[in-house]
Amino acid sequence: MQEQQEFQQRRQRLLSVLGDDAIAIIFSGVEYLRSADAYYPFSQNKDFYYLTGFNEPEAVAVLIPNGQEGEFILFNRRRDPAKEVWDGYRAGQEGACAEYGADAAYPIDEIDQHMPALMLGRTKVFYPVGEMAQVDQRVLSWSASLRRQVRAGVPAPQEFISLGSMLHEMRLFKSEHEQALMREAARISAQAHCRAMQVCQPDMMEYQLEAELVYEFQRNGCRRVAYDSIVGGGSNACILHYIRNDQALCDGDLVLIDAGGEYKQYAADITRTFPVNGRFTPEQKAIYDIVLAAQVAGIEAIRPGVPWDAVQAAIVPIITQGLIDLEILYGDLDTLIEQKAYENFYLHRSGHWLGLDVHDVGSYKQNGQWRDLQAGMVLTVEPGIYIAADNQAVDERWWNIGVRIEDDVFVTENGHEVLSADVPKARAEIEALMAGR
Repeated sequence: MQEQQEFQQRRQRLLSVLGDDAIAIIFSGVEYLRSADAYYPFSQNKDFYYLTGFNEPEAVAVLIPNGQEGEFILFNRRRDPAKEVWDGYRAGQEGACAEYGADAAYPIDEIDQHMPALMLGRTKVFYPVGEMAQVDQRVLSWSASLRRQVRAGVPAPQEFISLGSMLHEMRLFKSEHEQALMREAARISAQAHCRAMQVCQPDMMEYQLEAELVYEFQRNGCRRVAYDSIVGGGSNACILHYIRNDQALCDGDLVLIDAGGEYKQYAADITRTFPVNGRFTPEQKAIYDIVLAAQVAGIEAIRPGVPWDAVQAAIVPIITQGLIDLEILYGDLDTLIEQKAYENFYLHRSGHWLGLDVHDVGSYKQNGQWRDLQAGMVLTVEPGIYIAADNQAVDERWWNIGVRIEDDVFVTENGHEVLSADVPKARAEIEALMAGR
């Protein structure tokens, strides 16, 4: 019941800013064929889920301002006992109202009959404009069918407006309910990272370590990964989006794990880097300590009122000076920062929004300026240094060292909360955890 109240409140907030002459149309996710008659696991459209909590394909939600609460209409699949024997329960129209709070529900195969009447008298149509050609065609066809009524003086759609910016601004600020779900996603994911450290051994395959992560995710309630897990040993740690995970983990190498579980649709995103054999080499220590210091400084910069770019601004000088101290970069600190010399080793920015999507929606700039952080936002902080073996400008003792450290951070009223703090990142703590294997 509490969850349904949460979805209802979201719909009401959206309806309150649409205008009395508007209608909003939100489409569910699509099932995709994998091969023959087997489908990929269904993943719901996050905007659709955010407003409805409904997790079936072939559905369309319609929101219409109408009084204080507005009207929520759901088009969805009919109950079908024969198919439900094979594929599982469907809510049907009765369930759409009783279980998901729809004011009215109709079979999805009747949508073309109902939508023109629902759009009649509405001059603004909010929907995901331009995201899928078939959606655009459908909405325009419903609107075109109203031309006769327009000639008779009945208002019909005149503006087609993307729902994204308005809805995504809402999603950027997490409610207390969402915060609780994200804490649980981070807790479970942190536990999985700890497990990986505890079981890692030289000569394991990367995918075997990945399997330990997935086991820990699923047994604790994260039914799927939030994104394809990265488990990169040695040189593979220097490949930012490495997901093959099919090589052996070698004694003396580092392994970088970037992995998070998805808990009730909400993502965690954590990265830890640690030695395969449980002990850092002097070179690995040196690079790791720079990244850790940068990450701690980036997190400490987070509080309401500071611009998004303050995190990156805290990270870059520490990485650059650290590389100067190790004689990997040469020159004046300010000049090297101005020249962005660090980008040869730190190739990405400080992080991203986190929520229903791992790279969650929401603008990073407003009126051309980095937006200020505000309470309720959740972001990642993930600096890294990557020195590939083909970097001839660097002494080979640094080759194949790739380090990234990433945490999930909630912006509070007075500062910040690290949601993923349960997984160690200090070198001594990592080595102590791994020593107990």
